[in-house]
Amino acid sequence: MSEITRQKLLAWMEEKKVDAFFVSKLVNVRYVSGYTSDDAYLLLTRAGGRYFLTDPRYTEQVSIECPDYQIVEWRKCGSVGAAIGMLARQDKLQKIAFEEDDMVYQFYSEIRDAVDSELIPVEGVIEEMRSHKTAQEIEYLTASCQIAADAYEKIIQDIHVGITEKELAAKLSLHMVELGSDTMPYGNILISGARTSLLHGIPSAKAIEYGDFVLMDYGCQYKGYLSDMTRTLVVGKATDRQKEVYRLEQEMVKRMEEKMRPGATSKEVYEAGADVIRDTEYFQYHYTGVGHGIGMFVHEMPFLGPTHKYVLSDDTVMTCEPGIYIPGWGGVRIEDTLLIGPEKTVNLTPARKELIEL
Repeated sequence: MSEITRQKLLAWMEEKKVDAFFVSKLVNVRYVSGYTSDDAYLLLTRAGGRYFLTDPRYTEQVSIECPDYQIVEWRKCGSVGAAIGMLARQDKLQKIAFEEDDMVYQFYSEIRDAVDSELIPVEGVIEEMRSHKTAQEIEYLTASCQIAADAYEKIIQDIHVGITEKELAAKLSLHMVELGSDTMPYGNILISGARTSLLHGIPSAKAIEYGDFVLMDYGCQYKGYLSDMTRTLVVGKATDRQKEVYRLEQEMVKRMEEKMRPGATSKEVYEAGADVIRDTEYFQYHYTGVGHGIGMFVHEMPFLGPTHKYVLSDDTVMTCEPGIYIPGWGGVRIEDTLLIGPEKTVNLTPARKELIEL
């Protein structure tokens, strides 16, 4: 995968007539090179140069994981910018592309002052490559989704009146590590009661109460690839309104997933779900960001919503996550991860979706 990506970048540089591509996003560094740790930058040149900028803490790991790169210890030059300047003069680089959406002004100024080259801001070049998954990436994503689904069955057994959101979030992370995930879980959303109307609520010290919704939006990392799923359940007996909102949410998910096929637009997928609640009191409580690509980062291209221009294509992996969020009452979200294939769309999230009353 790394060599294929490098060849794509070389072709892009040739087309755009730039001499080098500076990769600063850590997730993109991993995607291009296979490197799995921190303090990492790549400078790839159109002439075939492969430079890996890091500091002495990581040189051994780089030499093991990326043996085809020339290691440059940027601290010996004084800064990352100075190291780029040295390489630019050495290789006579006239135009260097950089990831503009990852560059704070201070870092940009450091590089600008160190080079005589023209700096070309670009966005989404590697992200577009990442949106189309290889067979190996799909294998890793499938495993990551299975681990998260298995953890759901385990966390259900831990939920009871009196336990706190923070305690449950910690248990959920532990379950996923024990089931085989990388030991680098990302933040889990685990909230309850009226707090479930918070789209990205942070687990708190609130104790679970009888009658609460419990909303869990979480995932894990497997060989660098992430899963993302959401399930909502009720502790105790669900009220009629809780059942109604949950039923509408189930139908929204069903309609959207039926629409998620190659050739469908982001807007069409959004509308399929929104139509379920358009003439109800709950339409005002939905959020228009209803899905996204996923891979080595949790929110990747493409995105689903009424204003996005994406067209779904083969071999992309995307989430489907409409929701209903009523301030002061609570919310319901169900989220699956789907593989958009040429002949059929496959749901990679096998966790059950019926309303569970504990």
